[in-house]
Amino acid sequence: MKKTWNLSRLALLAVTLVAVAACTSKKKSEDITSPDGGAPQIDSTPMGFNASGSDSGQFEGLSSINFEYDKSNLTSEARKKIQGNVAWMKANPGNLQIEGHCDARGSIEYNLSLGERRAKSVKDYMVSLGIPAARLSIISYGKEKPLSNGDSEEDHARNRRANFLPLGN
Repeated sequence: MKKTWNLSRLALLAVTLVAVAACTSKKKSEDITSPDGGAPQIDSTPMGFNASGSDSGQFEGLSSINFEYDKSNLTSEARKKIQGNVAWMKANPGNLQIEGHCDARGSIEYNLSLGERRAKSVKDYMVSLGIPAARLSIISYGKEKPLSNGDSEEDHARNRRANFLPLGN
């Protein structure tokens, strides 16, 4: 009886080793060469990633919207800027992404929620001015993409914003 148990244990061990060996096999040389048979080519073009986000100052005709501390309601100044952004959208085809941002104070979760409320308030106002909701999308970055990394009130104020990113059609 004891030999049967040892043989089945040995068989299980052998099956396990074969499975592990199959998973760790080396790649064949044809798996790591380019289609033309040469060495694989690496694209050395720098990526176009902007860590500070798509600050709308990069797009002529679109203005960033700033918010008061811990608020998502639109000031009269913000409404005027949004009206200009609506005029830009009416003159340009395609869609627009509205990005909500916050300053560094508060938890990650709270700031993601606040950034979403900010982007949504901008979207709602743009829709009320005649932009179809289907042309607008929102995203919140919370406090993850600051324009200013300092701790002054001026730095915090710069980071409490909504940016606009044209998405094409």
